[in-house]
Amino acid sequence: MKGVVLAGGLGTRLMPLTAATNKHLLPVYDQPMVFYPIQTLVRAGIDEVLVVTGGPHAGHFLRVLKNGQELGLKHLEFAFQEGEGGIPVALSLAADFADGGPIAVVLGDNTTDADIAGAVRNFSDGALVFLKQVSDPRRFGVPEFDPQDKTKIVKIEEKPSFPKSDFAVTGLYLYDNQVFDIIKTLKPSQRGELEITDVNNFYLSKGRLFWSKLDGFWSDAGTFESLFYSNQYWAQKKLAVKKGL
Repeated sequence: MKGVVLAGGLGTRLMPLTAATNKHLLPVYDQPMVFYPIQTLVRAGIDEVLVVTGGPHAGHFLRVLKNGQELGLKHLEFAFQEGEGGIPVALSLAADFADGGPIAVVLGDNTTDADIAGAVRNFSDGALVFLKQVSDPRRFGVPEFDPQDKTKIVKIEEKPSFPKSDFAVTGLYLYDNQVFDIIKTLKPSQRGELEITDVNNFYLSKGRLFWSKLDGFWSDAGTFESLFYSNQYWAQKKLAVKKGL
């Protein structure tokens, strides 16, 4: 399985910090933010990665990531996304890179210490989303579970005003190669973008969407609050390791 890190966008919610560089290159304690999703993939045994980026600071990634070997990658590629258009638009740029095989997709502002190696090894087809209980589900895609079978998702809603659960669909997904054909069928949402929730609901409608609870820490770092929270967690964890606690 190959990995795709989606690190585009303009990072407007983090202005003026993102006036200087791409959001995903901002520090989370002692590393650039984008190191964390790449390390998640490497821990899972994935050493071929495509980073999709865009915007005026896209070239900064070359100086930071170089050829990826320092992070444990065997092969690193970059793709440039012109404009925005939603996560599926960025993901569509990975079609050739996937080369007919499955892919693990991570949003570039997601940091986690969860181990997804087992899920990657056992993945065969369809789609797998990773869920995490959160205090503010309205910021995310939120699964609605079957009242008769709490292990079964019946629908995923994007940023609902009244969430049907307190679980968030994290920015970490496994897809078979059909995902690129599905993206071609999508229509823009009311936000004027293609939504990854529509991709996941398509798999759900075909009975091919699976889910796993993400153990350990997880947070996006795309707002000032979540960026601070992520910095705080990783600082405490790494300092504790240094002190042997």
